[in-house]
Amino acid sequence: MKSLSTGKIWLFATGQFGWALLSGLISNWLVYFYQPDEASIAQGQLLFIPQGLVIFGVSTVIGGITAFGRLFDAFTDPWIASLSDRCTSKQGRRILFLKWASLPLAFSTVLVFWSPVNRNSWINAVFLFVMVMAYYLSITAYCTPYNALIPELGHNQQERLNISTVISFTFIAGTAVAYLAPVIWGTLIPVFGRVNAIRVTFAVMAAIAFVCMQVPVWSIHEKEYVNTVPSQDSAFSSLVSTFRNKEFCKFVGSDILYWIAITMFQTGLPFFVTSLLKLPETMTTIYFVGMTALSLVFYIPVNKLAPKLGKKKLILAAFGIFALSYLYTGFLGKIPVIPANAQGLVLMAAASLPMAVFGILPQAVVADIAQSDAKRTGSNREGMFYAARTFAFKLGQSLSMLLFTAVSTIGSASGTGYRVAAFGAAAFCLLGGIVFLFYNERKINSSI
Repeated sequence: MKSLSTGKIWLFATGQFGWALLSGLISNWLVYFYQPDEASIAQGQLLFIPQGLVIFGVSTVIGGITAFGRLFDAFTDPWIASLSDRCTSKQGRRILFLKWASLPLAFSTVLVFWSPVNRNSWINAVFLFVMVMAYYLSITAYCTPYNALIPELGHNQQERLNISTVISFTFIAGTAVAYLAPVIWGTLIPVFGRVNAIRVTFAVMAAIAFVCMQVPVWSIHEKEYVNTVPSQDSAFSSLVSTFRNKEFCKFVGSDILYWIAITMFQTGLPFFVTSLLKLPETMTTIYFVGMTALSLVFYIPVNKLAPKLGKKKLILAAFGIFALSYLYTGFLGKIPVIPANAQGLVLMAAASLPMAVFGILPQAVVADIAQSDAKRTGSNREGMFYAARTFAFKLGQSLSMLLFTAVSTIGSASGTGYRVAAFGAAAFCLLGGIVFLFYNERKINSSI
């Protein structure tokens, strides 16, 4: 089988840029759009769905919708993974899914923000629920087969690490572009008004994302690089077999806690900027893009150090730095000796290293575990390993969305809820590092 050239790796990674851009629009701006703070409302943001603690007394409407969407997404992951693992298409087991999932994913992302009634209405809430479900089904149909290609296209640890490094770059780049949205819609507001300016911005970004997601479909001929036999296991039996891998379970346990923390942080970042630091929403873009640019400085060192120090040590260090960064976030706006802009810059710098580590290494860890398991069992279930990972961490994301949207309403005028969310993210990150201490990296490496 042929190995991917550097150019082909970048073409493959372009697909990651596309879906990361769409994912960034949802994760960064969905709650901000439908549960706006006072600053956004003052700038012309409309209320489209009912607000307040109305779902079982625990979550807001938007919190319930997004949490259920993550849960729905988690349960469709094993189904899509099983279909992909068992696919017998002449094009290969994965590329066909990438080809047909791209358009529904881009289209549903735009419709998530396109409420049919131009006022506060339960009709909008129902429409939003349907569109969020469509979005999550589409992104699962694209991402699960896409991620399964990582261990299949990479024929050894270094190749898999190289692929993980490049797709991490395009993932962060896509997410960073999603954070540019306020800058773009800010220039369009005089023409379209705030709400329609946001929608036009997201529609243009979705069109770009669609083109990017199609790039690996037409540039990577899967059969030239991958020689695997389609799995014969059912979705349920394959999922059960995957979770019998003890090292995978340890990794997934830590990963759930990490995603609870990072989801609370990413969802809260626009609020941390506007409500805690009292800065314009465009500063969110500056901080995230700056964080992304700084993290890129660490990409080559992380790639070079991982084979020498081991992925485990670097991930544990990243857990610790992230926990301290989130703890610091809870005090934003309360540090009198440091100007608000500078407080944001400190956070930007502190989070950049762990951002690079978590962008690269977890994907490589799953690829290593999948290859180790395939050699031990003789069953090629790469798709199910990535689906099982996403199944678990999306459960964590569901909990995170419920927690954030609930606690953010505490003392909304003073921003107390946002501080509670930041402290909670720090605690979850610390717990994630403790769980990952038990991962036996040496055992996995020796088997591959």
